[in-house]
Amino acid sequence: MQYRKLGSSDLLVSEISFGTWAIGGSWGSVDDKQSLLALEAAMEAGVNLFDTADVYGGGHSERLLAQATKGREDEIHIATKFCRAGDIHDPSTYSEESVRSYCEASLKRLERERLDLYQIHCPPLQILQDGRVFGVLDKLVEEGKVRHYGVSVESVEEGLFCLEQPNVRALQVIVNIFRQKPLEQLLDEAHRRGVAILVRLPLASGLLTGKFTPQTTFEADDHRRFNENGEQFNVGETFAGLGFAKGVELAGQLGWIAEGRGNMTRASLRWLLDHEAVTCVIPGFRNVSQVQDNLAALDVPSFTETENERLRAFYQEQVKPFIRGSY
Repeated sequence: MQYRKLGSSDLLVSEISFGTWAIGGSWGSVDDKQSLLALEAAMEAGVNLFDTADVYGGGHSERLLAQATKGREDEIHIATKFCRAGDIHDPSTYSEESVRSYCEASLKRLERERLDLYQIHCPPLQILQDGRVFGVLDKLVEEGKVRHYGVSVESVEEGLFCLEQPNVRALQVIVNIFRQKPLEQLLDEAHRRGVAILVRLPLASGLLTGKFTPQTTFEADDHRRFNENGEQFNVGETFAGLGFAKGVELAGQLGWIAEGRGNMTRASLRWLLDHEAVTCVIPGFRNVSQVQDNLAALDVPSFTETENERLRAFYQEQVKPFIRGSY
C-alpha cells in the first residue's frame, strides 16, 4: 500500500481507501457478516481510511465501522458526512444546533471521540455561499470534536468556491473515465492550494467494471434502479449521470484499457491514481473479493500519454454530450 498526504493536513491516507455506501444500503441487499470480513481484509492490506455518511443505511455503515475498527481508532481514519438527514435547502439544517446534533450522533454510532474528516454532504451552492456552516465547523475543530473538515460536491463550480474557504482541507468529487471535467481545472487548483481530493464513484456505479450488459437488472432498493434519472437525488450520483443503456454501450468501447491490467476495474482505478492531484480513490464494496480486486489496481501498469490522449478524446467526443445533472 502507498500513502498520500491528505492535502495540507497531518494525515497520511491509503491511496486506495473505501466508501461504505454499499454496505450501508441503497445498493441492493447487504450482508453484515460479509461486510465485516471485507472491512477486515481491507485493513489487513493497509487501508487506513473509510468514507461513510450518517444517511448510509440510516447510520448502519457508521455502526459497522465502529465494530470493525474497535481498538484501532488511532490508526484507522474515518471520514463521515452530514446534512442529508435534513432538508439540504433549509439554512437551519446547517445551524450550529443542527450540525452539533449530527456530529454527536455520528460520534456515538462510530464510538469515537473525534471525527478525522467531517464533510458537508453535497449541499446546494447557495448554502456554501452563505458561509455560516464553515464557522460552525471551525468551532467543532477548536473543540476537538472534528480533526479536519471538507465538502462533498456535485459540481466544479461548487468545488472551486470551497477552495476559497481557508479551512476546507478536502473535497470529495466524482471523477472517473466517464466524468473527466474536474481534471480540466478543479483538481489542479486543489493540488496547488494543498486541498485533498477524495474521488468517489471511481467506477461509475459499476459501469467501469465492464460486467454489466443491457439485460442487467438491479434490486428495488438499489439506487441504480430507483435513481437512474435523478428521481431521488442528483442524477450524477448514479452511472456518472449517464443513462444505464448508454453507459453499458460506452463501457463496451473501453475493453482495451484492461489489456495488461487484468480487468477494467483495476485499469479504471489505476487511471485515477496516475493523477498527482488525487489523494485517494474510494470505491465501494460488499465482499472480500471486491476489496481484493480494487486493491489489485496498485500493481498494474500506469497509462501512457498516448492512452491518456485516447481517453480524453473518448470522453470529449463520445461521453460528454450524454452526461446529465450538475457537473
